Amino acid sequence: MSRHTIVLTQATKNKSTRQYADFETLAEALDGVCQMYETRLKQENPDARNITYDIRDLLGFLDSLADLSCMVWTEDIRAYKPYGKEWIKQKVYQHLRKQAM
Repeated sequence: MSRHTIVLTQATKNKSTRQYADFETLAEALDGVCQMYETRLKQENPDARNITYDIRDLLGFLDSLADLSCMVWTEDIRAYKPYGKEWIKQKVYQHLRKQAM
């Protein structure tokens, strides 16, 4: 079942850092959250050929964001249901763990 998801981020307290991205599925949104961190790592380490990180680094990055939330389409109520940073961190962890198996 497709669960369209909108991810809302704010990097700092400055409202001009607000961004959003929409994804066709929750899994794609979780990948997108991971890609946000990978993009940041590439910006901070432009000459590095390979960049590795672990889940603690990723979760630390998510904690450093001023705001992180998402809206997930929920068919039974025919509306988007909001979720916060802790829920997203839990889902990212589960998502990556499932991919590692």
